[in-house]
Amino acid sequence: MKFNLFKETIPPLIGIDISSSAIKMVELSEDGRGGYKLEGYSTAPLAKDAMVDGNVGDLEKVADAMKLAWKLLGSREKRAALALPASAVISKKVLMAAGLREEDMEAQVEAEANQYIPFSLDEVNIDFQILGAAPNNADEVEVLIAASRKEKIEDRVAAAEGAGLKVTVMDVESYATEAAYSLVASQLPNSGAEQTVMIVDIGASMMHINVLHDNNSIYTREQTFGGGQLTQEIQRRFGLSLEEAEIAKRKGGLPESYETEVLQPFIQLLSMEVARALQFFTNASHYNRIDHIVLAGGCAAIPAIDVAVQDRTQVHTLVANPFHSMAINTKLKQQQATTDAPALLIACGLAMRGLTI
Repeated sequence: MKFNLFKETIPPLIGIDISSSAIKMVELSEDGRGGYKLEGYSTAPLAKDAMVDGNVGDLEKVADAMKLAWKLLGSREKRAALALPASAVISKKVLMAAGLREEDMEAQVEAEANQYIPFSLDEVNIDFQILGAAPNNADEVEVLIAASRKEKIEDRVAAAEGAGLKVTVMDVESYATEAAYSLVASQLPNSGAEQTVMIVDIGASMMHINVLHDNNSIYTREQTFGGGQLTQEIQRRFGLSLEEAEIAKRKGGLPESYETEVLQPFIQLLSMEVARALQFFTNASHYNRIDHIVLAGGCAAIPAIDVAVQDRTQVHTLVANPFHSMAINTKLKQQQATTDAPALLIACGLAMRGLTI
């Protein structure tokens, strides 16, 4: 059974990122000049334990948060693109004879999948995409095969359907990140060509590392660290509930001591974690340097976080803003969209799947 991980779809789509702490939605349209226009975006908090380790823990809570996010988005569009975490997907590049018919390639994909998937093929959904000619051999093509347990896909689809939405694309978070990164790369020298760029997406509980060389992914990794640690420290230090701490973190209004006693130590800790991730990469690969660091996720909205990371790592650092060259719906506040953009990288990459630009 295939799931349309790689298939182009009919526009438009709402990109929906299900993280551990929130549902994030982005809707894009074509701007008429070969670019994108940001029509709208929204974020709705997820109840604790609604998502557990990247899996749907409570279907109803996830559906309710999606329903709220869709309402806040104010869109009529109900078709959606969702993503699975990279940890839920087994992907492998294989070589096949060039010029195979689709059905012959499907049969070969299944045979290949049988060898490296530790489950019965009845339990998984498989898709594949031809990446291009094989290096050093014109008679072969390189094919990317991706497989995931059906239940992981079905749970996400069921949550979306519970919110009245229709899932037409199931992607992988790391691929969605790469798609949105293509909008950020234009801010780098030579649009990131021939350079090594580390995208660090820092969510509530997990730090996702994706390294690209010459705009192709060469390394992914996860580290347990996230903005949830800052929320917990605010909660502990100022005697607030978790919800109050989360609101105070975003909206302000905390005592003066917050900046020096809580926020600055967290920024230093975050910078150290990024430096550690960088060291892991250079130790694990034949690349001995990173040219640029791109920060994404909710933590990237912390003022001057890029300066702190750059000081610690001595690597040019910028905050991801996939909307920076987009036309923006006049109903949206431009400054707020810039602040929220780093947390919307995956949702933006998913929304891009509905447009053939």
